[in-house]
Amino acid sequence: MNKAVKLFLRMSLALSFLSAVADRFGMWPQEISVWGNWNNFLAYTALLNPWFPEAIIPALGFIATAAEILFAICLILGFKTSFFARLSGFLLLIFALSMTLSSGIKGAFDYSVFTAAAAAFALSMMKEKYLEVDSFLEKKAVH
Repeated sequence: MNKAVKLFLRMSLALSFLSAVADRFGMWPQEISVWGNWNNFLAYTALLNPWFPEAIIPALGFIATAAEILFAICLILGFKTSFFARLSGFLLLIFALSMTLSSGIKGAFDYSVFTAAAAAFALSMMKEKYLEVDSFLEKKAVH
């Protein structure tokens, strides 16, 4: 059962990251989109990070997007799952705290960002190997 839970956590975190990335690139239909395009996403990034100069916002948006893509791919593949789950937890926690400090705690609760961060940290502590690149590589090294 723990292996199934770990797989579910990996996939749900990864697909959530990829869904958010697809939204900011306009890949979701406009009527269900949160941002719908890169510029709206950067405006939201600026809203959540008022303590950063405007000139830094595109870099923050790019870094967050690149991290979400990288973390999602590694979680899907099961590559260094514990490490990328921990990084995902920190990224989500930073997002939740930014939401809380800039617009109040309700949004972070309504969008379950703290829950997602907790799920990522829980995943980082699970030791079962199942459908993971790391498990495959370990087996190859033993043979």
